[in-house]
Amino acid sequence: MTERSDGPRAPRGGTVAAGTSPEPQDNATATAAVPPGPARDSHSPASAAAAAKSGPPPKAPRLGPSPRLALWFVLPALIILGALVIYPIIYSLYRSFFDATGQTFVGVQNYGTIFTNPGTLTTIRNNLIWVVVAPILVTTLGLIFAVLTERIKWATAFKLIVFMPMAVSLMASGVIFRLVYEQDPDKGMANAVLTSVRDVFDSGQGYPGIHPRDNDATLAEQNGAVVTRQPVQPGTPVSLPLVGVRPDALPADVAPAKAPAAGGALGGTVWLDFALGGGGTSGQVDGNEKGLPGITVEAVQNGEVKGTTTTTADGAFTFAGLPAGDYTVRLPQSNFEAPFNGISWLGPALITPAIIGAFIWVWAGFAMVLIAAGLASIPRDALEAARMDGATEWQVFRKITVPLLSPVLVVVFVTMIINTLKVFDLVFVIAPGSVQSQANVIALEMWRVSFGGGGNEGLGSALAIFLLILVLPFMIINVRRFRREQQS
Repeated sequence: MTERSDGPRAPRGGTVAAGTSPEPQDNATATAAVPPGPARDSHSPASAAAAAKSGPPPKAPRLGPSPRLALWFVLPALIILGALVIYPIIYSLYRSFFDATGQTFVGVQNYGTIFTNPGTLTTIRNNLIWVVVAPILVTTLGLIFAVLTERIKWATAFKLIVFMPMAVSLMASGVIFRLVYEQDPDKGMANAVLTSVRDVFDSGQGYPGIHPRDNDATLAEQNGAVVTRQPVQPGTPVSLPLVGVRPDALPADVAPAKAPAAGGALGGTVWLDFALGGGGTSGQVDGNEKGLPGITVEAVQNGEVKGTTTTTADGAFTFAGLPAGDYTVRLPQSNFEAPFNGISWLGPALITPAIIGAFIWVWAGFAMVLIAAGLASIPRDALEAARMDGATEWQVFRKITVPLLSPVLVVVFVTMIINTLKVFDLVFVIAPGSVQSQANVIALEMWRVSFGGGGNEGLGSALAIFLLILVLPFMIINVRRFRREQQS
């Protein structure tokens, strides 16, 4: 019988000496035989049970003040926001369901009035024109100005000039453009420029209201023109006396009339047959009577104009080179029409485009600054690579610059839509009272029916809610775009 060896046992998993057999060991002995160290499996059931008994890991210490303390700092802003924004919206919605007195519940009747009343329909039509035209023009001009600032040497001065209207309030801008659009060229800059340009090509002087005497035996009115009753021939002086204008209303370069004299050519005198204080002989040039300069005179033969000339400062005229024969001397109708005094910018037909022009003047600088910032962030290597590949500047601008600027252009465009929907000051100041109904917009109509004499706060509240509904989608578009930019 072989005796069991009492020598040291081999470690677990080690080699067993020859001639011996491994003996079974209990759990405690086996555990004690395992040397300590990292060889223990952390994912074993025993490790998980130990971790569960020890509890969750300790929380990291909180840095900064408590969130409750932060709430106290935000609370004043929340109160102001609720008082100035949330409460007015809720009350306006509530008030829009009542009549003008606020005592009778009328449901959605006020909202129905918006789409049935001719006045409010005009405001909706005008706002539609604003939304379609103004944002496109402002964004386009801003893009053009932003590109120009990279091509001109005096870019800083150009930016200052274009952006300067942003420093002026909309009320002051309305006052400025009310003067710019004055009908009288001596007051309105727009018409002063137009009349100056027109006078370069047509400097003729009009005499509205002037005419021959009723009992004049030599002159007659025919289709607005003044003609001689009897044919005349070269060498015979022609007298064309006219009345109907005050001597002190004549041009500054007028001279005393010169009596027509006989000569070889067809000629004569056009003069004002009237003198202050009376006196003189009708149909004859007297010493204190004035000539009519700038009058267009035509020589007509068989219904065809054979010659045209213009009177001098003393009213004299001469047709040179006319062949012999009978002629009718005619003063065309254009002599008796009022001179061009510009365009009626503040009339019913042009009042809305005129106000949109003022809006563009104010906001083009804002659009230029935003687009110029986006333009500066465009990688130049993409532009240079396109130029090296043979692309023209127009192709670079259209296919590279504009697509890369599209996020900025969308922001500017949507912002301008919101501004056009809320426009009030310019329309209120620029449009005269006689045409304000033709230039009316929703924001102005809301004020007019509520506080500007209408006295119907129910309809005004409905217009306010309607305007809010129109603005909200564009505000949401901007907010979502800002969030996407922050996440990217």
